[in-house]
Amino acid sequence: MALVVVVACLVAVALAEGKLGSQSAAAHLVLETVNTCVALLLAFLVYGRFRRTNTWQDLLLLQGLVVLGTANALLSVTLIRGQVGPFGSWLPPSLRIVGTLLIATSALVPAKRARRLGWRHWALAPAVVGMLLLSALLYWWRSALPGVVTSSGLLVPQILTMVFLAVAAVAFTLQARSRDDVLLRWLGPSCAVGAFARLNYLLFPPDRPDWLYSGDVLRTVSYLLLLIAAGREISRHWAVQAEMAVVEDRRRLAREMHDGVLQELGYIRSEIATFDGPRGDRILAASDRALDEARQLLEALGRSDDEPLGTVLRRALDQLAQRYDVTLDLELDESIAVDRPQRHALVRIAREAVLNAVRHAKADRVRVELSQDGDGSRLRITDDGPGFDPDGRHSGFGLISMRERAEALPGTFVLTTRPGEGTTVVVRW
Repeated sequence: MALVVVVACLVAVALAEGKLGSQSAAAHLVLETVNTCVALLLAFLVYGRFRRTNTWQDLLLLQGLVVLGTANALLSVTLIRGQVGPFGSWLPPSLRIVGTLLIATSALVPAKRARRLGWRHWALAPAVVGMLLLSALLYWWRSALPGVVTSSGLLVPQILTMVFLAVAAVAFTLQARSRDDVLLRWLGPSCAVGAFARLNYLLFPPDRPDWLYSGDVLRTVSYLLLLIAAGREISRHWAVQAEMAVVEDRRRLAREMHDGVLQELGYIRSEIATFDGPRGDRILAASDRALDEARQLLEALGRSDDEPLGTVLRRALDQLAQRYDVTLDLELDESIAVDRPQRHALVRIAREAVLNAVRHAKADRVRVELSQDGDGSRLRITDDGPGFDPDGRHSGFGLISMRERAEALPGTFVLTTRPGEGTTVVVRW
């Protein structure tokens, strides 16, 4: 993206001004209005972002965008009114210098939280006060300022803004490579186009304020890139809000399940424990399974989506080991990454295999391995139970469920067992 922007700007800078310059005050006014609206829109979004992050980078970026938006708005007023005197002529370029300096500073400042800033609701105050002070100074010195801003008079402001934007472009691009921030990805190209626009002004000085020059078009392109950044920031914000809503709903369901279903199942289990006979034992075993399933669902609802598979497996299997008094040998590779549906399926397969080993095989020790297997990964569960004849139990729902979950990963499921030799379950994906 950045390379395409640079090449396009170099081509635009090299073009003859006679082809891209025309007398069109109305078009010039339209572009300045677009620049103003985009800068202030992004400033509004960065203000909301600053209230969430409270970082120096967002605070300085906010000030810079507000100052630039104000400068563009004042330039639009200048185009409408025509000659406005020394004060009105010099105020917009002076504000642009300050705005681009603030943006360059924000690009160089690390994204650290400003913990002592308790006035986030007044974050616009520094920009407003600064612009008022600068306006007062220019008004005080208006008699010493040239009456008309010529191309030679704009030489220093153009050079300064070009340097500041170039620095900001490099700094934002470097930060975007190390941070997952959609706003930074577009700030770099935008500042680069803005710097090329100033270079165009230096090569082809805009002597007539009512003419539209290629530098004006380039500058608007830089603001359109900011508009894309604003759109991406809005999309990212709503995606985060939706994710937070899902997490909060899951937590609410977990609380309701803990205070309702789990408590009732525990009461039922305690009452059934007083029954005698085989029928009572069967109902008690079913109650234990229901409690185990409810606890598993409760843990899944309260679990974070970014936890490694090895961490989730360790926690789930440790709970089984404590509940059924079985010894577990865990060898789990924490670097193996899977998506959420795969993680859920693998945890359920591992739990089912361990529960079968404990309940049916009466195993005392179970070994669980999670490791790399060539280009894929492997989950292996082995117990020291007596084993069984797989031909006699091939239709068991637990085995069918594990096989279907493994194939849906997509992966393979292999069961190896013989009477007297234990059981091994291997899942590869």
